Amino acid sequence: MEREAGVSLTAQWMILVVFILLFSRISANMEGDALRNLRVNLQDPNNVLQSWDPTLVNPCTWIHVTCNIHNSVVRVDLGNAALSGQLVPQVGQLKNLQYLELYGNNISGPIPSDLGNLKNLASLDLFLNSFSGPIPDTLGKLTKLRFLIADSTTIACQVQYLCP
Repeated sequence: MEREAGVSLTAQWMILVVFILLFSRISANMEGDALRNLRVNLQDPNNVLQSWDPTLVNPCTWIHVTCNIHNSVVRVDLGNAALSGQLVPQVGQLKNLQYLELYGNNISGPIPSDLGNLKNLASLDLFLNSFSGPIPDTLGKLTKLRFLIADSTTIACQVQYLCP
C-alpha cells in the first residue's frame, strides 16, 4: 500500500512538472508572438531585430529582450535603434513586462490602449518618436508605472492617474 501511494505521489509530481513546463511554453509562445508582431510592424534598417527568430520557441534568447527566471519577458530595450513603423497592440500581452524602452526611434501612430494591460510596467520610455494622439487613459490602470517619458516631457507620478 505504501509503495502504491509513493508511485501515485511521484506520478502527481511528474504531471505537475509537465503542466508547468507546458504552461511555460504556451506563455513564451504568446510573448514570442507579441514580439514577432512588433517586429513585423517595424522597419529595421540596421537589423537590430535580426536575432528575433520566429522559429525559436522562446524569445528570451533574443537580443534586446530580457527575461526573468521563469522565461517571461520583463524588459524590451530598443532605444536608439533607428526603428520606424507602429507600436502594435499585442505588446499589451507581455504580462510581466516591467520596462519598455523605445526612445530615440521614429515610431509613429497612436500609443496602443492595450499597454494598459501591462500591470507590471514600471517604466515606459517613448521619448523622441513620432507618436500621435493622446496618452491612453488605460495607462491610468498601471499602478506600478513610475516613469512615463514621452515627447520632451517626463511624467514621473506627476499626473494623478499615474500615481497610486
